[in-house]
Amino acid sequence: MAHTKSQKAAKGNRDSIAKRLGVKLYGGQKATPGNVIIRQRGMTFRPGPGAYISKDFTIHARIEGTVAFFTRLGKKFVSILPLKS
Repeated sequence: MAHTKSQKAAKGNRDSIAKRLGVKLYGGQKATPGNVIIRQRGMTFRPGPGAYISKDFTIHARIEGTVAFFTRLGKKFVSILPLKS
């Protein structure tokens, strides 16, 4: 017989599931309308021309084209450059 009781697994050490945030399409990659470019919390990146932001701060492509990142007045933007036709 054991003289000490066995240890239970700790209750409070569980990790939360990953939220899969981050850049999904990088600069120079092609995007079609509705494609997710960035999933984020808050306004880390802002939508530029050819992009729009949804209610959970995800940035999507509005038009077909190439993804481009740029900085203006200390703020980061992502835009879609139209394809040459």
